[in-house]
Formats: sequence, C-alpha cells, structure tokens
Amino acid sequence: MFTGIVEEVGVVAKISGNAMTVRASKVTEGLKLGDSIAVNGACLTAVSFSERGKSGENEFSVDLSPETMRRTSLGQLSEGRPVNLERALLASDRMGGHIVQGHVDGTGRIMSTKPEGDSIIFRIRVPKRLNRYIVEKGFVAVDGISLTVVKRSASSFTIAVIPYTLDNTNLASLSVGDRVNLEADILAKYVESLLDR
Repeated sequence: MFTGIVEEVGVVAKISGNAMTVRASKVTEGLKLGDSIAVNGACLTAVSFSERGKSGENEFSVDLSPETMRRTSLGQLSEGRPVNLERALLASDRMGGHIVQGHVDGTGRIMSTKPEGDSIIFRIRVPKRLNRYIVEKGFVAVDGISLTVVKRSASSFTIAVIPYTLDNTNLASLSVGDRVNLEADILAKYVESLLDR
C-alpha cells in the first residue's frame, strides 16, 4: 500500500523487453529484493539492485507483466524519462495522501494545462468506465500522485497542481496528449461492489 506522496523522481535507465531499470537514490535506501516500489503509480517488485557508488544514485530493476503493459502507460516510457517513485508504506508512517494500492485502473490523457494563480490546472480525459469513480473534492492518483479532484465532467476531470508538487514530481515533464496512469479511490470501488450485491 502507498500514500500517493512521491518520495523521489527517478530516471528510466534502461528498458529491455519486459524489464525496466530505474536510477534512483532515496527509494533504494534499505531496498531488498522483492520489495514493492510504485513507479508512476504502478506497484512493481524490485527484482535486482545495484549500487552506483559515490554519486548516491543506485539502480533497481522491475519486470513488467503483460497486464501491467496493457493497463498502464509504462510501456510508452523511454530511457531518460522521469518517473515518480514511492516505497511501500510502513505501518508506523504518517498517512499524508490517501490509500493508494498501486493497482492502476487505466490511463487518461492530459487534455490541457493552464495557470491559475500559483497553480497549474491540469485537465485529464478519463475512460468512461473509470469516470463514475471520480468525484469533486475526492481523491485520485495520477501517475502515483495523490491529488484532489477540482471539477468533473462527463469525460474528464481537473486537478490543481501547486508549485511544490510540480517541482517534486514528473508532472512538469508531461505535455498535452501524454498518457498518465490513473487509480481511483478504492473506497468508491468497494461501495459499488457492495451495492451490486
């Protein structure tokens, strides 16, 4: 489980077949093989790890299953691209964001960005099957970032991104048309499942 509070922006070092290697420093502290790391919001398993020396940047590798490739935007990453990283939540940690499982529901597309005061308003197109879980002032994880929905329409939603979030995530590197991973609030999905029964 994660909180959607990005710990570090890493860099894709290598992609080879269904394996991806990421260069990072903070999330590799105390890393053990088999640990979970959210990469752009997708919970992945560290399958190898190497220390790079005095620079403080290490590398870890993950395998990307066919389901991960279908469900997320990770298959469109290229070497050198920044990615949001978060280690799994410890029971003793503060819950700074919201409950994020790292189980990406699907992808959306950035439709527009516009300044509003010190913030940037991102408008994101959401697949119809996910739109029912998006509510104004509710939570959504966008590339693993816990964000609050500002407005919702029939096919999109907006989020207000403050300067700190822009500076400490991969959002500044994204452009209109880029795909982002979306995870709806788990509470909405559980409520729907219970009501269906």
